[in-house]
Amino acid sequence: MVIQLKKDITEQNKNLIIKKLENSKYSCSQVKTQKDNYLVAIGKNEIDIRRIGSMNGVNDIHRVDDNYKLVSRKWKTEYSKINLGDGIKIGNDDFAIMAGPCSIENEEQIIDTVNHLKKNNIKIMRGGVFKPRSSPYSFRGLGIEGLKLFSKHCKNAGIKIITEVMQVSQIEDMIEYVDVFQVGARNSQNFNLLDELGKTNIPVMLKRGLAGTIDELLFSAEYIFSAGNEQIILCERGIRSYEKAYRNTLDVNAIPLLKEKTHLPVVVDPSHAIGIRQFVKPLALASIMAGADGIIFETHKQPEVAFSDGQQTLNYTEAEKLYDNMKKTYKFRKTLDLMP
Repeated sequence: MVIQLKKDITEQNKNLIIKKLENSKYSCSQVKTQKDNYLVAIGKNEIDIRRIGSMNGVNDIHRVDDNYKLVSRKWKTEYSKINLGDGIKIGNDDFAIMAGPCSIENEEQIIDTVNHLKKNNIKIMRGGVFKPRSSPYSFRGLGIEGLKLFSKHCKNAGIKIITEVMQVSQIEDMIEYVDVFQVGARNSQNFNLLDELGKTNIPVMLKRGLAGTIDELLFSAEYIFSAGNEQIILCERGIRSYEKAYRNTLDVNAIPLLKEKTHLPVVVDPSHAIGIRQFVKPLALASIMAGADGIIFETHKQPEVAFSDGQQTLNYTEAEKLYDNMKKTYKFRKTLDLMP
């Protein structure tokens, strides 16, 4: 079960609640996040939750039979909203578009992309400064100096940035410059990294693993939440299958299923899913109709000369058409009764 504690609960009253639960053979974990204090109680014995709910210091109590507790929608029926500041939000009726290059290449490219996004009223820019590549000989990013340039130009334009963190040691250096930490597919079950990101106050976008199940994705999100950070965005980016005609298989099924299972926002990355430029648009629009709270995709002034992933990257003209179509599709979706 999940027990929401009152913000002004005394230590004495909290200990009384824990003792009551332990006497009923429940183990308790205390979780304090940016927003609330919780007790997560695990046990198999029957217990009258009204007796716990009536104790001093309890704000609310919920039975949650999912193995992942805090990210489950069974205790939080309203969808969560991630607030990045300056009126920029993701989730719960705030649809987000995140666009930018696969890799941050140089300052000129940053300025050019920022101008493109600002012109089209796109408020979140994606771009990697630490790039996990299959080949050790491929471009692997500009590192922290590239991040500083990225941050400077985006802040001046009122644009938030999302970029990938690959290891625990990078968090401290990056945290000053990042609005959303991205956990890539290869790190989806790097529990040490997830734990440390849970100790920060920065939103985290968690990508599904290359062959990760829905439950595995939600357990990974639970690591972040239980460590103290409930500002989590889930990202479906395609899973690896036996099919060779495209990069990955976009699991459109996952979108409405996640919206039923969790209160967290769900965004989709069609660029990494299909890996083919001309098919990014239909996948993005299909994802919106399936319930996505946002789309993150790759755009570059000249994809043909991009340092990485040019084959799946839209040029600015293509991106502008997609922005318009996504906004229209989301507006249409809201007229329908599709959400679980």
